[in-house]
Formats: sequence, C-alpha cells, structure tokens
Amino acid sequence: MSQTITSSSQAHGEQGRAVLAKMLMRAFSLWKVPSEGQLALLGLAPENRAALTRYRKGGPLANSRDLLERAGHLLAIHKSLRLLFPHDRDLAYAWMTTRNRAFGYRTPVEAISEWGFMGLFMVRAYLDRARGR
Repeated sequence: MSQTITSSSQAHGEQGRAVLAKMLMRAFSLWKVPSEGQLALLGLAPENRAALTRYRKGGPLANSRDLLERAGHLLAIHKSLRLLFPHDRDLAYAWMTTRNRAFGYRTPVEAISEWGFMGLFMVRAYLDRARGR
C-alpha cells in the first residue's frame, strides 16, 4: 500500500485505476469505514453502492478527475498515518474513525462526509502539518 501511482497516464489507464481501487478498498477495510462512509470519502452518492462492489471485486475506478483526485488524497492520508504511527498500526488505522478536536469533534470520515472535498483537503493538510511537511 505504500506505493502510489504518480504518472498521470498510469493513473488514468484501466489497470492503474484498478490498482488504485484495490489500494483504497484495503485502506477502507483497515480503517473499518462502513460502506456509507466509503461512498462519502469517494464523493459518491448513496445510490452508487454498486460501484463499491465493483471496486471490491477488482474493477477499476471510474475515469473521473474528482474520483482520481480523491483517491490520491486518501492514499496520501493512509501513507501519512503509517508514517506518523509506525509502531502502532492499530492507532494508525483507528485514526480515521476517531473523534478529533481539530475537526469539531468529528471523526475525519465525518468531516469529509460533511464538508466534501474541502474536508478531505483539511484532513490531509492536518496530517501533512503533523508530519512537518
């Protein structure tokens, strides 16, 4: 999970988008985010539950700029958490579903669900600052 796809052409190819989907589904599983939260993190409406099923079965992410940008931010969040808590994976994986004063006592998943892409950016920026970046 530590390797991310950075080349625009790779990320937009079907195989690259399938790898991204697999990585995201793994992160969601480790974070123990329920399906509703997963949809919100990906910016998908509740009626798009079938997309999650496709992604879990190895299907590629849709070739959507918004979705691919969200995927990049979510994987960067995952990487930051693993770097911030290298000796406590349980804490790293629980962080996304733990209430945080920085987000008005919401969990990061709740903040992203409520505030959309801006919430996603805020969570990532918070972790970047915590890492000294």
